[in-house]
Amino acid sequence: MIERSKVEDALNQIRPALQRDGGNVELIDVTAENIVKVKLVGACGACPMSTLTLKRGIEATLKQRIPEIASVESV
Repeated sequence: MIERSKVEDALNQIRPALQRDGGNVELIDVTAENIVKVKLVGACGACPMSTLTLKRGIEATLKQRIPEIASVESV
């Protein structure tokens, strides 16, 4: 299983870009199947581009830093 702190460290690299647009991301869970569950908050939570942000931004960056991640899901 992936360490939660490792995922938090990677998310901390992403957060400044999200915060510049009035949003953020919260880590909710890392499952035994290596699925990372996050919650988009602020402007990101209501943005029509949130799916794109999640998959092409957050998921792509996390998988690059932590290849064993299976997927990133919004809850």
